[in-house]
Amino acid sequence: MATYNLSTRGRIADINQGIRVDRATANLPQTGEYDLFTVAGGNVLVLGILGEVTTVIETQANNTNLEFSPDAATLADNDLCAVLNITADVVGTLYTIDGTAANALVDSGTNGWVVYTLASPLFLVPGAIELHCAASNSGQVKWSVWYIPLDEGAYIVAA
Repeated sequence: MATYNLSTRGRIADINQGIRVDRATANLPQTGEYDLFTVAGGNVLVLGILGEVTTVIETQANNTNLEFSPDAATLADNDLCAVLNITADVVGTLYTIDGTAANALVDSGTNGWVVYTLASPLFLVPGAIELHCAASNSGQVKWSVWYIPLDEGAYIVAA
């Protein structure tokens, strides 16, 4: 199970902002997807997700989005946002979503270097939050997610 700071300050942050889970920087998936985070043990409410480019993204078209793949075989995979071309994004560029699946992945470089938390938090069942790339680009991104467990024993871990 995920661990986090149990100090008074940490518990207050968890109540106000959710529990934060960080995933180390990693190469982009190559013309496919990989799991960023795993939801396990029950249902969670995702309050925010943030990616930060740590190695410049290669200059070639790469439509990228976040998806959710539930563990239950009877449930279909879902896009968490529409695609955004992340070609040539520089170190420090931030990515997030606004909670509306029809809206594109938000890129701070084209959004005035402003990103925001989810306007509509995501209710997720056990499964995986995935990063999907349409091309094979070099570049690296680190990710963080903030969530609140809704069921006893529910948690998110970096995949």
